[in-house]
This record gives sequence, C-alpha cells and structure tokens, in this order.
Amino acid sequence: MPAGIVADYLRLTEAMALYGANLRMPHSRAMGGGLFELRPKGPEGIGRVFYCTQVSKTIVVLHSFVKKTQETPDAEMRVARKRLKDVQHG
Repeated sequence: MPAGIVADYLRLTEAMALYGANLRMPHSRAMGGGLFELRPKGPEGIGRVFYCTQVSKTIVVLHSFVKKTQETPDAEMRVARKRLKDVQHG
C-alpha cells in the first residue's frame, strides 16, 4: 500500500489497540459473518483491510488492497471470506 494509506492504517490500528476492534463507521464496518473492514484513506486513494477478531480479542488481518472502484470487487471479498473461514475452522 502507498505510504499515506499505510499511515492512516497505523493510526486506525492504534485506535483499535486502545478502544477495541469495533471502531464503527467511517473507520470500520461490519461485513457480516465475523468479517470487518478497516477503511484507511490517504492522498493516494482509499485502502481496505479485512480483519476478524478471535475469542481472546486478537485481531487477525486477513487481506488488504487499494480500492480503485466505488464497489468492493467480488474477488477481494472472496479472498477475505476464504481466509476468514480458514482462521475460524483451522
């Protein structure tokens, strides 16, 4: 990811460490089934970072990409959901 998006991602992860993983809109959004998206922005554009939480409150980053269209591409969602399933079921 470009440096500006990474800087905002790091700011958001620091907030998650302090206040918990449920930041809510516009910083985070529940995608259903235990999948969440972090929504970092920078001068270079918009990033998306999919993550889930475990019982021990561990945050697991599943997938990230730089968004180029208004909608989240289906291929990116498939990757995140497959990795979520892998994490949940071993």
